[in-house]
Amino acid sequence: MLTPDFLRTKFAAALPYDPYVATGQPHQQGTRRPRRELDVLSDAQRALVRSFTRRMPVLVTSGMWCGDCAQQCPMLDAVAQANPDAVAPRFLDRDAHADLSERIRICGGLRVPTVVFLNEDFEFVHLLGDRTLSRYRAMAAKSLGAACPLPGAPLPQDELNATLQDWLDEFERAHLVLRLSPKLRQRHND
Repeated sequence: MLTPDFLRTKFAAALPYDPYVATGQPHQQGTRRPRRELDVLSDAQRALVRSFTRRMPVLVTSGMWCGDCAQQCPMLDAVAQANPDAVAPRFLDRDAHADLSERIRICGGLRVPTVVFLNEDFEFVHLLGDRTLSRYRAMAAKSLGAACPLPGAPLPQDELNATLQDWLDEFERAHLVLRLSPKLRQRHND
């Protein structure tokens, strides 16, 4: 079970983005930092994230070896940078935390990145992994169609933008769940 005590313990063991990236090999670190520069939020996206008022711990299982993580984890960090008082992602290595990874399998697999949205009491709110809808649509168009790109090939900017927007939509969804929670509304008197 994903109990609050279990999730709180995992969150305490997890790292913010930069220290997490520093755990990787030099060649792995290099695939992460340049990506961050491409994942800039628009003014409207930044305003949306800045409007979040509930504290939202976010637990991310990842792998330094994973291409999807190299593309998407900087996006998660960019969201957090827009409102660090509300959005708090922490990153864990999937294999080093198998007790969590086993509990959040997707379609029977140990997928990464997998993002677990929590409330301020570390109660489970929502889970999404390993790719957003836009990423799956783009992959399906490439993999199920006539052309198949080389592994590791750069993604088109419109695909990156759509993936970032998908993640923002997930953060907004989780925040609205928190804002409309009767328990939290009573606690915060709003």
